[in-house]
Order: sequence, then C-alpha cells, then structure tokens
Amino acid sequence: MCLAIPGKIKSIESQYDGLVRMAKVQFGGIVKEASLEMLPAAKEGDYVLVHVGVAISVVNEEEAQKTLEYLREIGELEELIPQG
Repeated sequence: MCLAIPGKIKSIESQYDGLVRMAKVQFGGIVKEASLEMLPAAKEGDYVLVHVGVAISVVNEEEAQKTLEYLREIGELEELIPQG
C-alpha cells in the first residue's frame, strides 16, 4: 500500500535554473527531498503530506504529529530509512 506521509518542511530551494521548487522534509528523524510543484504556496515550517516524492497537501501540525506517531507504532516509518 502507498501512503502519503506527513513531514515538516525544513528548507526550500529552486533547482534547474529556478524551474523546480524542492524541499527538504523531515519525517520524525528522517529527512528526504520532495517536490513542491503541486503546492506553490508551501513555505518553510509548513507540514505537508508527501506521496512518492511529491508534496500533495498542506496539513496542520497536530494531525501530522498524530499520523507520524501512528505510523511509528505500526512500524511503517522504517520504509523511509535507507537500508544498507
């Protein structure tokens, strides 16, 4: 099953000569890159739902924290941690 995971935008940068907005998004203790192309108004500090590397919705912090805690409890956040 594919889930959209909530995370907090830590930083935003433009790539490809300013054509693409990418964010560093923190999911608990894990940081991944996500495209912000679907959320042009997203800013640092916002919580967003990320699905397959794309931020698809801005969510409030309380709901994001509840969801992250639930995912931790059922062991779903481990999929985000690189294995090696």
